[in-house]
Amino acid sequence: MTTSPFLGELIGTAVLILLGNGVVANVLLNKTKGNNGGLIAITTAWAFAVTIGIFVAQKFGSADAHLNPAVTIAMAIKNNDFSNVLPFIAAQMIGAMIGATLVWLHYLPHWAATNDQGLKLAAFGTSPAIANAPANLISEIIGTLVLLIGVIALYAETGSGLSPYLVGVLVWAIGLSLGGTTGYAINPARDLGPRIAHAILPIAGKGGSDWGYAWVPVIGPIIAAVIAGAIMSGFGF
Repeated sequence: MTTSPFLGELIGTAVLILLGNGVVANVLLNKTKGNNGGLIAITTAWAFAVTIGIFVAQKFGSADAHLNPAVTIAMAIKNNDFSNVLPFIAAQMIGAMIGATLVWLHYLPHWAATNDQGLKLAAFGTSPAIANAPANLISEIIGTLVLLIGVIALYAETGSGLSPYLVGVLVWAIGLSLGGTTGYAINPARDLGPRIAHAILPIAGKGGSDWGYAWVPVIGPIIAAVIAGAIMSGFGF
């Protein structure tokens, strides 16, 4: 089978979302064995999901393993090379929707067993603890900036061998320290792809997909990507 950067980004992102959104479903949906597992379980599994997603993406042909449009945009600005932006983001969005669909299938009986529509949506997209669009946007910008600058620093210092593990630690730290405001999407594909899947899948008893908030976890990380790209370019990283 032929590998490619597009395939690597697609499959890597699908694995990222399957494991990341999967833990949210495990903790929030009724009658799962992980029900009420709490924030530590969610942030830890998301950290592992990022690490494993990176390795999978690399194996299937994406040496850079972005898995995140914000990373792709920041690197394009840094390198002044935008040739990968559209294909990578397309692959990431498709992969995110596939991963979210697999989460739905995996927990199939638990959607009907869960009455709270907000909990069902949370297994797909993020939402703010306090709805305040400017503050929520700032949270996503700050969290994504920490991710992007951290990723560049880790790869610069450690090379490719240990970096996937350390990026997982970085995402774990972001979740524990900064994730309480918006659920730390810090990745437009991570939120938008699953939110689209939530809108179109026949999820038992689902409510709306909260499109009024959906722009925040997309625009915030993109703003951060532009800032991070300019910083990295300016400092010659």
